[in-house]
Amino acid sequence: MNLDFKKSDGLVTAVIQDHAPAGPEVGYMNEEAFRLTVATGYAMFYSRSRKKLWLKGESSGHRLAVKEISTDATATRCW
Repeated sequence: MNLDFKKSDGLVTAVIQDHAPAGPEVGYMNEEAFRLTVATGYAMFYSRSRKKLWLKGESSGHRLAVKEISTDATATRCW
């Protein structure tokens, strides 16, 4: 997968669709967050305000397991 991390201060926008009927969530990933997401199978993000990586659900326990990754905005399920 070819993502351009050189734009937007090294971040890409990630739109996450949970399998539950809740609406999509939007977060940001840097190259390390994306690599860890792929390696672990759980959604990892980069917090722009805290300037650090964070695992979705690290405090709530509601982790997002990755089912599919797509760069196509027309995909019915991205995660």
